[in-house]
Amino acid sequence: MKIDDTYAEAFDGLYSRIIITARDEIYLRTAALGATALPSTVVGRTEGGIENWLTPDETPDGRPGVLVQVWGPFKEDPANFEYEYSLRIRQGILVVPTTAIFDAANTEKKLDMMNKVGHCGDGYEETVNLYGRDIIAVPLMMGDFLIERYLGYGKGVMGGNVWFLCESMDVAIEAGEKAVDAILNVQGAITPFGICSAGSKVETNYPEIGPTTNHPYCPTLRGKIEDSKVPEGIVSIPEIVINGTTLAVVKDAMRAAINAAEGVKGVREVSAGNYGGKLGKHKIYLKEL
Repeated sequence: MKIDDTYAEAFDGLYSRIIITARDEIYLRTAALGATALPSTVVGRTEGGIENWLTPDETPDGRPGVLVQVWGPFKEDPANFEYEYSLRIRQGILVVPTTAIFDAANTEKKLDMMNKVGHCGDGYEETVNLYGRDIIAVPLMMGDFLIERYLGYGKGVMGGNVWFLCESMDVAIEAGEKAVDAILNVQGAITPFGICSAGSKVETNYPEIGPTTNHPYCPTLRGKIEDSKVPEGIVSIPEIVINGTTLAVVKDAMRAAINAAEGVKGVREVSAGNYGGKLGKHKIYLKEL
């Protein structure tokens, strides 16, 4: 497997890290997937991902849990991030029966969730002390929704990535799945898209819809366009996008993804999204990993 002599560009972002718990795996998975669906940072909103699944002895309330991150564009003022974050909580977690949320960010800066989430109780909410934490109890028709009042947020690194140049779709799926599974073992890292089929580029003919396809690397355009960069025999190029609480975490996750795909026959080359410095200030060189 060849390692391309290139780098992935990454950029700063805001993140929050929470533990979601529920009475069983069904409701837990529903909340986790609902809260992390639809990556939207590229259009100024938020995206999320599952960092790891937790056993009852790893959660504050002794129930099954999941560690989730939510990310947004970096700004000194977190107001927009707070608003978008609260939408994910209200529409993706609060509405799922038996769920609760606890802070797991371990950061100095905090968001007070009373205004954007607590007041879903329409004034009947209250703050109580549970599990040694200040918790907002929001009365709902199926019992109280519990959320820790102050959720931490901090500055992290978004957009680390690796590409696998594969000889078939089946190879691409296998390599991508192994890479995503490996990243679950890297503390502080998530993959907001899982296996991403749509690597994008900085330039676009349609700025009103945001990033568009990275056409030089679209296998189906090979032979149809003059600037194709897809080698002969390459059928599929999955991208694994990585966000992490630090630059070191992103590098560890990229390394884990590459190592996981190394044994997959038919992965001919590993590359990354290199935009000549136009996307982000962090350059992560693949050969250094």
